[in-house]
Amino acid sequence: MKGRIIDISPLINTDLAVWPGDVRFQRSANLSIADGANIDLSSIVSTLHLGAHTDAPCHYTAGGEGMATRDLSLYLGPAQVMAVDVPAGCRVRAEHLTAPITAPRVLFRTNSYPNPTVFKADFCSLSPALIEVLAGQGVLLVGIDTPSIDPVESKDLPSHKMIAAHDMAILEGIVLQDVPDGVYTLIALPLRIQGADASPVRAVLVDEA
Repeated sequence: MKGRIIDISPLINTDLAVWPGDVRFQRSANLSIADGANIDLSSIVSTLHLGAHTDAPCHYTAGGEGMATRDLSLYLGPAQVMAVDVPAGCRVRAEHLTAPITAPRVLFRTNSYPNPTVFKADFCSLSPALIEVLAGQGVLLVGIDTPSIDPVESKDLPSHKMIAAHDMAILEGIVLQDVPDGVYTLIALPLRIQGADASPVRAVLVDEA
């Protein structure tokens, strides 16, 4: 593959913050070469909503599709990174867009969640009306540099529900602080986990400019 690869995934380790009450990442060494075994062998326990991750429809819709059967083309292709200037804790609305939409995937840089190891509750999210506008312009996936496209206190999850209404995809928890605005190739393929409500991804952008 030609072009510069930009990693937009936070480091996964025990310091990585998760949603309050969710299962933090843990890795256990079952065999160790340092201890005399012939191989290193380890296992992990974690929430599926870990770091850079994508939600499956079954996470927010009764009877929704699980991650294993999602169309992989949603998570692969041209993506537009766009910085937005929104106060902490507010939703990004259509009037906050700083450029015309030129790609079928849009990743918002809000700079409202600067440290993935500290859960900051007043992160920015997306408005349902914005998602409807983006859907009308052919957007297939929306991404954000925060833990969720809905605010931390939201229970009815209107932005997730609007995503479901248009069968779009979500990419949350990405790291965009050093990524300039522009169009890149996104690669953020989910794991094929049966029945899963989400999947961690190794999200990267390819800068082919």
